[in-house]
Amino acid sequence: MFAWGQSDIGKARKDNQDSFAYSVSDAKKLTFAVVCDGMGGAAAGNIASQIAIEEFTQCIREVDSKNLSNDQLLTLLETAVNNANEAVHSYAQQKRELHGMGTTLVGVVATPSKVAVVNIGDSRAYKITSDGITKITRDHSLVEDMVRMGELTDEQAREHPGKNLITRAVGTDRTVTGDVFFPDLHQGDYILLCSDGLSNLVTEQEILYEVIYGGEKSDCCNRLIDIANNRGGFDNITVVLLAF
Repeated sequence: MFAWGQSDIGKARKDNQDSFAYSVSDAKKLTFAVVCDGMGGAAAGNIASQIAIEEFTQCIREVDSKNLSNDQLLTLLETAVNNANEAVHSYAQQKRELHGMGTTLVGVVATPSKVAVVNIGDSRAYKITSDGITKITRDHSLVEDMVRMGELTDEQAREHPGKNLITRAVGTDRTVTGDVFFPDLHQGDYILLCSDGLSNLVTEQEILYEVIYGGEKSDCCNRLIDIANNRGGFDNITVVLLAF
């Protein structure tokens, strides 16, 4: 397995509130990646995403993953999310100016035989193969709820003024529940994680093209970030690509 990642401040923000991490361990036969998009003001957003990344990754690194079942992967991701949520929420209570800070989170853990994905908020995970691209995660957002109820089409959702209003986040409440998915992947497939700074400006078909046909995989994250920036770069942009 291989992994690459990149984050960019974009063209409109003064700070980068996104954070990310990834690791490929041949010794443990464990791969993981995580992207967080902080919120709550510049300083608070930065802190929230960094704390969440640190807590999430620490939990994953402590595991010997070779023979984890789906139930064990589910428990692992739930624990990692809970640890991240408790740490962000606890830190926010220490200073008045940090109250209410939080972050999205999308993460993936892969063993030699299994893959699990977790998300909270509107940072996304995509499965990409030579046959196409599929969104693994479901946004926890106002517009996603409206799409599910038939009030908006996917295209209308992309332009809706409330598209950045999320309904679930790490750290804003004492507890949070992440959605966990078990995508079926094969050799030659990819998973791409990203913050909404990418997904709001780059279409799924453009992501598919860059991953499969765009050139060197090691430069794919930068190419996608460049596309988003060329369209205004209205938000921070973070991309992590995993090759299976």
